[in-house]
Amino acid sequence: MPDFDPDFGDRALTEARHDIVIGRWQGVRDLLAATGDAWARRTHRIRLLSHAAAGSSTVETWWAAEPGNPDAAVLRAATEVVRVFDAAIAAGRGAAVDRGRIDAAVDACRGAAGAAPADPMPWVSLLSVARLYEGGVPRRELRHWFDELRRRDPYNTEGTSRCCGTGRRGGTARTAACTTSPATRRAWRRPAPRCRSWCRWPGSRSTATSRTGPWAGARCAASTSTGSTELAVTELRRTHARWIGGRDPGSPVAPEEVGDLNFLVHAACYAGQVDIARELLGMLGRRAAWVPWAYTGDPEEQFTRFREGLGVE
Repeated sequence: MPDFDPDFGDRALTEARHDIVIGRWQGVRDLLAATGDAWARRTHRIRLLSHAAAGSSTVETWWAAEPGNPDAAVLRAATEVVRVFDAAIAAGRGAAVDRGRIDAAVDACRGAAGAAPADPMPWVSLLSVARLYEGGVPRRELRHWFDELRRRDPYNTEGTSRCCGTGRRGGTARTAACTTSPATRRAWRRPAPRCRSWCRWPGSRSTATSRTGPWAGARCAASTSTGSTELAVTELRRTHARWIGGRDPGSPVAPEEVGDLNFLVHAACYAGQVDIARELLGMLGRRAAWVPWAYTGDPEEQFTRFREGLGVE
C-alpha cells in the first residue's frame, strides 16, 4: 500500500504540526530553530506548518510571546498567505478577493523578510500571494521578489514553481516573470523545479487510467503527442541525469525531496520511460504524494499499478 504521509516521513514535523493543533507553539519554535539554514527542509516544513496553523491562533500566540523571534515572523507570514488562499477558495472561482487582505499578507511577508534577512521563505510566500492580485503583480516587482529568492536559495523548488506557474487571475506569473527575466529562465531549467511542470502529461484522463496494462497510457500518450512531448521527454531525461545522476549512490531520499520525486516519476511513468520510472519508484519506496497522481486518476491505484508493473518491491 502507498504511504501518503503528508510529511513524507518527517516525524519531527508531524509532532510539531500536532502541537499546533492543540495550541502549543514551543515545539514549533524548537523545530525551526533546529532546522537552521537547511533551506529545502525549512521551506518544506514551514509550508506544512502554515497549513496546520491557518485554522488556529497558535502562531499569533507565539508571535505575541516572542515578537522578536524571526522564525515566528516567517511562519506568521506564511500562515497569512494560506488564510488568504483559503478565503479565495471559499469565495469561489472568479470571485473578487479583498485587496486589503492580500496587501496585509504582503506586508507580513515583507516584515518577515526584514526579520529574517537570510531566509528565502518570505520571498516564497510573496511569490505565492502574488497570484491572487487581479491582473497580477508588476513585472519589475515580481522579478525583484524572485531574484531575492534566488539570491538566498538558487534551487528553491517552492518559489520557482510558484513564479513559473499560472496565476489565478488574468495576469500570470509566467507572463510577468518567466518571459522577461533571464534569471528566472535559468532557474526554471534547474532539475527539481522543472519536474513540477509535467503533472498533466499529454493524453486524456481515460488514457492515463487505462486498466489494460500499466504502460498503456504511456504508450498512447507517446504515440499521439506532438513534438512538444518529445521535447518534454528529452527534458525529463536531462533532469533525471542532472538531479539523480548527481546523487551519491544509495543516499536516502530526504522528506523534502519526496514531493518533487513523485512529480518526476509520474512524468516518467506516463512518458513510458521505464528505466527512469523503475529507478525512481525504487528510491521512493512506498512514499507517495497525492499530487500529481490525483491529476490522472485514483492516486493509490496508479502508484500501486506502476510499481507492480515494473516489479518494484
